[in-house]
Amino acid sequence: MGKNMKGYKIDFRTNTIIMNYTFAAAAEEYGTAEYNLLRNILADFPQMKREVQKGRNQKSPNKNKNLTYENMEKYIKAHADAEELLKIFETVKLMSKTQSSPYKFVKDWFVKQFPNYKVIPTAREGKMFVLPLQPKAEDTAAAAKIEIA
Repeated sequence: MGKNMKGYKIDFRTNTIIMNYTFAAAAEEYGTAEYNLLRNILADFPQMKREVQKGRNQKSPNKNKNLTYENMEKYIKAHADAEELLKIFETVKLMSKTQSSPYKFVKDWFVKQFPNYKVIPTAREGKMFVLPLQPKAEDTAAAAKIEIA
C-alpha cells in the first residue's frame, strides 16, 4: 500500500482497529509499512481488538440496466397509440436537455408512464394499450389546494 496508506480506521468507541482485507494481508508480511503501522498502533493501544472487513460490499443489481432510449422507443412502438406516445417521448427528451441529468429525467418519466413495463403485457389485436395513469391521493389533494387558493 505504501505512502498513501488506506484500508484501516481506528474506532475508539469500540476499541477496535478495522482493516479491509488488503490492508490485513499486507500487515501480515514482516517489514511492510502496514505491518509497522499496525505494530505501532498495538504498542500504543495493546488492548485494541482487530477486525477485518469482508471484501467489497455487494451492490444491488440495477433494475433498469437495459432501459436505454432505444429500448424505451421499442417498447413504446409496440403500443396501439404509439404515434402519440412517441411524440410525447420526443418532447420529454427535448425537455430533459435543460436538466442536470437528462437520462434520469427521461427514465423517470418512462417508469412513471409505464410502471409495469417489465411485466409481460396482454395485447388486443397484436397491440398493447396504455391505461391512463391514475392520480395518487396526495396529487389530487395538492391539486384541490391549488384550486382553492
